[in-house]
Amino acid sequence: MSDFARLDAIAQAELIRRREIQPIELIDAAIARAERLNPSLNAIVWPMYESAREAASRAVGNGPFAGVPFLLKDLLVEYAGGHLSEGSAFLGDYVSTSDSELVRRLKRAGLIVLGRSNTCEFGILPTVEPYRFGPTRNPWARTRTPGGSSGGAAAAVAAGMVAMAHANDGGGSIRIPASCCGVFGLKPTRGRNPLGPHYGDVFGGLLEEHAVTRSVRDSAALLDATCGPDLGSPGWSRPERPFLAEVDADPGRLRVGFTTTAPDGVPLHPDCVAAVKAAAAFCADLGHEVISDASPAIDWEAVGRAFAVAWAAGCAWSIDYWAKRLGKAPTPDLLEALTWALQERGHRCSASDYLLARQEMQRAAREVARFFGDYDVWLTPVLAEPPPLLGAFDSPLEDPTRGLRRAAKFAPFTFLCNATGQPAMSMPLFWNDQNLPIGTHFAGRLGDEATLFRLAGQLEAAHPWHQRFPADAWRSEPSGRII
Repeated sequence: MSDFARLDAIAQAELIRRREIQPIELIDAAIARAERLNPSLNAIVWPMYESAREAASRAVGNGPFAGVPFLLKDLLVEYAGGHLSEGSAFLGDYVSTSDSELVRRLKRAGLIVLGRSNTCEFGILPTVEPYRFGPTRNPWARTRTPGGSSGGAAAAVAAGMVAMAHANDGGGSIRIPASCCGVFGLKPTRGRNPLGPHYGDVFGGLLEEHAVTRSVRDSAALLDATCGPDLGSPGWSRPERPFLAEVDADPGRLRVGFTTTAPDGVPLHPDCVAAVKAAAAFCADLGHEVISDASPAIDWEAVGRAFAVAWAAGCAWSIDYWAKRLGKAPTPDLLEALTWALQERGHRCSASDYLLARQEMQRAAREVARFFGDYDVWLTPVLAEPPPLLGAFDSPLEDPTRGLRRAAKFAPFTFLCNATGQPAMSMPLFWNDQNLPIGTHFAGRLGDEATLFRLAGQLEAAHPWHQRFPADAWRSEPSGRII
């Protein structure tokens, strides 16, 4: 029972449910690990330890995760009485006055928030190196990125601070850090989780809320606790049955198409190719039909340009939205060079430019739907290379969008499922010779997380990763207690 951090969230909640431990013991253990590891990782930027202890001392209810420690990403979701900065100096010391609907559901599930995890400014890049808080470091190699924009969340889960942590994904921001940090990350179908009351959608429907987790079943159970429309939602989706029931369900014999060729000729690192081939072999060993060189027939260049328009417009919206809420104008000294340049680009986009971009992404969605008429799952790399060194996405004043160009080559696959709304997941099935995790990307039909959870449950059982932690994640006291 002293080794809480090796347990997933469901197992931690079960200890509390059986009264083998008290919630405060679990919370204190998580805080102790965070205080030991966070100085070197910088995964948590707004600690909420005392309020977490206070919550643990009260009745925690009977939700599926009653008493389990959790982190919120420092982006979008609001927690009444807690700071929110979106990784930017522009928000100053803003404190939320009400909960987002997602936070209300997380609280009803019994989760206790320990703090906010680090993110890049406004979630723009696939790394976490905001000027305001400094970089989060990958627990597998401190000189490397944890991925982004949910890199603080993924680093904390990989290091065992918490078993799962909130994340969101507008272009790969759940799946990219899950790949870099060796944890499980699923982006749900568009509209699956609520965005209210502050937002109807984000970036025109590109973004989805969920989490990074240590186990597949935690991801499924958490999605059960949070999914469904909130009041006035512009689009929503309900599952046919609980996602947790899918994890152990037989998926049948699936048709799994895979590719090791990136769009537009982006070169793939041999380790990323090896990871996909290993995952394809694992699927074949489980009895699935695996077909090579399979990809939807889309115009990758056109959909990439459309996504870039939506991303720039989304950045401009983010700044304008907060300028209106805060009652102050943005200035270059309060924003990073890339953010300033991107929001300027967004302001130059016309309404027609934006709607044409939406149309192009919808055209791609139709082609992807045709592809899934022949295949149940599409397997690709998550990334074109292993986690790069911190600083790889720097954007200097003389070339402020350099980081974005680097990002497009780093993550050439993930943005498509944001454009089309498909569910997709990164699975930690492969580590390279440097002991760096290399995730593999599985996409499913629109609304069909069930098939992904069934396949993920199979792969997790056949190739478990739960006890694989970074080498320095553990230290024992003389008593033998893991801290």
